[in-house]
Formats: sequence, structure tokens, C-alpha cells
Amino acid sequence: MARKRTEMNKIKDILRLRFDAGLSFRDISKCCAVGPATVSEVLSRFSASGLTWPLPEHCSDTDLENAVYKGRNVSRHKRQPDFVAMHHELKRKGMTKLLLWQEYREEDPATAYGYTQFCEHYGRWVKTQKRSMRQLHVAGDKLFIDYCGPTVPIIDPNTGEVLYEAQIYVATLGASNYTYVEAMRSQQLQDWIMAHVHAFTFFDGVPQLLVPDNLRSAVTKASPYGPILNENYARMARHYGTAIMPARPYKPKDKSKVENAVLIVERWILMRLRHEHFYTLSSLNQRIQELLFELNHRKQRVHPGSRYELYIRLDKPALMPLPAYAYEYIDSKQARVGPDYHVLYAKHAYSVPHHLVGKNVMLEVTAQIICIYYQGNVIAQHPRKHHPGGFTTVKEHMPEAHVKQRWNAERLVSWANNIGSGCRTVITSQLQRRQHPEQAIKSCLAILTLTNKYGQERLEAACQKALLLEQPHLKVIANLLVNNKESDNSFTGSDEQTVNHQNIRGQHYYQ
Repeated sequence: MARKRTEMNKIKDILRLRFDAGLSFRDISKCCAVGPATVSEVLSRFSASGLTWPLPEHCSDTDLENAVYKGRNVSRHKRQPDFVAMHHELKRKGMTKLLLWQEYREEDPATAYGYTQFCEHYGRWVKTQKRSMRQLHVAGDKLFIDYCGPTVPIIDPNTGEVLYEAQIYVATLGASNYTYVEAMRSQQLQDWIMAHVHAFTFFDGVPQLLVPDNLRSAVTKASPYGPILNENYARMARHYGTAIMPARPYKPKDKSKVENAVLIVERWILMRLRHEHFYTLSSLNQRIQELLFELNHRKQRVHPGSRYELYIRLDKPALMPLPAYAYEYIDSKQARVGPDYHVLYAKHAYSVPHHLVGKNVMLEVTAQIICIYYQGNVIAQHPRKHHPGGFTTVKEHMPEAHVKQRWNAERLVSWANNIGSGCRTVITSQLQRRQHPEQAIKSCLAILTLTNKYGQERLEAACQKALLLEQPHLKVIANLLVNNKESDNSFTGSDEQTVNHQNIRGQHYYQ
């Protein structure tokens, strides 16, 4: 690396301390904060320059520098590399500066730089090619959005294991740096969109543009020129009358505001939480809001006032008003109608008209309702069910033949009542044991159809016996009927017989 020239003000101080004050090289070195070798070099070059102290009145700083360093700048005698070509060559995979320097030196070793200076001059040239334009952020114009890298664990209070890592959502306004922070369960689409909804409520307004990163919940396909937005995300933006302008890939300066905000949040909020334990997402967010209030109301070093004060003065009057009602997340999904004329969503089945079996339909699902579309028309609406494994069926969606043979709880209880009170109690018990009565229809039918083989009287007696045994189950009732034990008071519901033997100790042995 080429040695840097001593600053001109320090050269004059060295000369003054030497010739006016008469200090030694070591004392001058301490006073000027330079090395003794530098002091010696400056004084030697001054002596060889032909100048005298004090300097002549007409001697400028440029004249002094040229006199002291005459003949030192040998770079003009060296052949300059083609930095533009070198820059492009280094983009090749496997290319190195050493190889380029060797090729450069082979042309004329006498006029070539050494490897160290070759790299040094190239580094200086690269710096001259980079420009960073200072961005002007208009009030109410942009909201910059991103996630923090660090996460916060949510712990199971009973076992102490980590249930999941909470993701930290950060949104900051461009003009005021007013920041919103929220912990979300994940970075999935629903959490991503609802975090925006909460942010708009926090800011009490909507910016003109949203500037997110290119995460999958925001952008389906990233591109520097025309990224494809997630349809659900775009629908939310349309609801609030704003637009989405994702940052270009690998261009962090496009969202430098939120990059700085994320860094501040990590330092001023997350680092304060590193020794705390959280068992629910709500408790974590409550703690975050406490620290966020402090962050937004703290005086800034560069800008006058706090983030909140700037927000009230700049961004708040310029934000668009909130719509009449908040956006409700809608999940859109395509599904195929099964042979049982039901579609599956979140492991729960919903019916559609039976003539659409095998067709592709579109589902739009909110927290309360599920709408099913075919060719743009609504064909079914159901209340949203949140329990997996069940099914919701509308009678009008069923074929006529299925309606006639459809069994429900009322029909089963009515049939059992015709057999007897014991049978009715057993059937009622079967229906009540399941979370959903539909799940017990098969077992109830299996019990009731035993009349085909054993008759109503024997089935009623078996049901009464099973109730006495406190085991009103299909297996027990069938066992009673098979063994003709429905009227036998000694029957215990099991084929096991008591064994008497001299080597078997009875209960009296332990008394």
C-alpha cells in the first residue's frame, strides 16, 4: 500500500516546533501525534527542498507541498491498468486480482505497479464509481415494512419447551421515522396481512405507498422491474386505497428506512427482552408496546424532537383516512368437489350442489364464513367451522335419493323409542358421547339393526342389561345377544369364569 502524505497543517507544525521552539524529534512526535520517522522524513525533505524558515510570504501550501514532495509522485511514470475491463473481468467466476495483475505486468514490467499498489489503485477507482443519492421522504408518502432477524421464543409454561419463535414485524413512516412493532406467530400470509391492518390502525391513517421486502407473503415472483404481487396482499391494499411497491432484490437502499428501524428495534427493544420469558403472544406484545412507546417518544440525535412529534407535525396530516371498516382477511383457495359433493378446507368438509361433483371451485374463507364460487357465481355459503374431521351438509345440496335415506339423531332416537326405553337410552348415550352426533350414526345403526336377527324384545332386554352393567356399548350388547345372556343376572359382560384352586389365594388371605 502506498504511504499517505502527511497533512499540510502537521508539516507546518513540525517545522514550527523544530525551528521556532527547538524541540527534539521525539517531543515533536508527541505534540503532533505522528511517528518520529515521519518527523525525520518531513525535516529531511524540507532541507532538500531549498526553502528556508520562516517561509517566504509568497509560499502557498501548494508550493510547500510540491517542494517537500518533489519527485515522490512516481505514479505518473507508471502505466495505469484498464480498471473498467478489470472490473468486468472480476465478475467472472474464478477470476482473481492476482491473475489480472500478472497479465498486466507481462506487458511491460518496468512501468507496472507492484501487486499491492495495483490492488490499492483499483480499490480507489471502485470508490469513485459508487454514488449514494440522499433520499427525500415526503410526508405521508411511504411506509417501509420488514421483519427483524432475531425472534422471541414463546414458552409452554407447563413443560418449559419452546412452542414457536415469534416473528417481529416492523413498519416505519418515511418522513417522521414513526415506528410500529408487533410480534406475530409466523411470517405466513394471514399474519403478514393482519400486521398491516394493525399498523394502519396504529398510525390512524394510510400511506400512499407500501414498500415491503420480497418475502413470499408479499411477492409471488420477484423482479427488479415488474414483481408479481400476492393476490390476497393486493386485495388488502385495494381495500385501503394504497399501492404496493416492493423493494428491488438485493437493493437494501430501497428500504433503508426500515433497515435502520429494524436495527434500532433489535437494539432498543429486543435486547431489553433477552432475559425475559413469555408464555403467550399477547403478553409479549404488551411488553413490546411499552418499550415502543418509549422509543417513539425518545428525543432523536439528528432530527429535532421525537418520532412522535415529527409524526404529529408531518405524517399524520398527510396520511389518507382509514376506511369505514377494517380489512378482514380472506383466504382464497381452489378445491375440487369430491364424490360425496363436499369440498375440504382446514380438514373440515362443506357441501356443494351434488351436480358439481368433480368440478373445480373457488373458496373464499374468513374467520366467520366460507363462500364457494363456481364460474364466478356463489353456489354455497356455510358458517366457518374450526374443528377438524367434521362435515357440514345442506339438505338442498343432496341428491333426492340421499335425502330419503339420510339418518339424523332425531330419526335414530325415534326408532329406538319404538323398541323400548332401554334402547332409547343407549342410543341417546351413543349420540352424546361424540363431539358431533353425526359421528355416532354408524354405531347407532349397528345397534338398531340387531332387531333384524334377534327381534325387538331381546334387543331391549340386552340394552337394559348393558345399562345395568354401565357399559351401553355395541360390543357388550352384541355379546349378550350372541350368548343368550340378556336375561341372565349372573352375566358380567365377559366370558371369563371364576377359577377356584387351592393354590389361588382369595381376598380373605390378605385380611
